[in-house]
This record gives sequence, structure tokens and C-alpha cells, in this order.
Amino acid sequence: MDIRSTIANQGYAATKPATSPKADPNAGMQGNSFVDATKSFAQTLSESEEIAKAALVGQADSQALVMALAQSELAVETVVTVRDKVVEAYQEILRMPV
Repeated sequence: MDIRSTIANQGYAATKPATSPKADPNAGMQGNSFVDATKSFAQTLSESEEIAKAALVGQADSQALVMALAQSELAVETVVTVRDKVVEAYQEILRMPV
């Protein structure tokens, strides 16, 4: 047996674990992005509501209120756009011939 091939084989065996795919810690949790987006949407609306309540009693300035309203408006527009796309995709599936 050639000594160089043994050394090459040992080098290959040593580097093989470094090139093997690693286990994804998020494997099996692919649907969590939708859950995270939903939680973020609810949190944005909740924070905006708290700022609006504080502004009504004079504890928050008008600039914070305007920023909170703009954030909630953007969040609602995003959710409505996603909903429209889902409904459109569902209707397209219903139109498919069986």
C-alpha cells in the first residue's frame, strides 16, 4: 500500500465532517414565519393603540401619535394586500379544471 494514499485518505476523512451538511435548527418550523408575522402585526397594532390612548390623556406627543398611526396604517395595508393575494390564489385554484 502506498503511504501517500493513506495520508490522503486520512486527510479526506478529517475534512469530510467539515463539508457535510449541518442540521438546520429551524428544520420542521417552516410555518413559523407566518406566525411571527401575525404576532408582529398584533404587536404593532397594540403599541399604536397604547400610544393613541396616551396621546388622548396628554401623556404622549403628537409626533409619536403620527408615527404610530403611520406604522399601523402600513401594517394594515400589508395584511390586506396579503389577504387579497391569498383570495386571488384560492379563486385561481377553484377555476382549474379537474
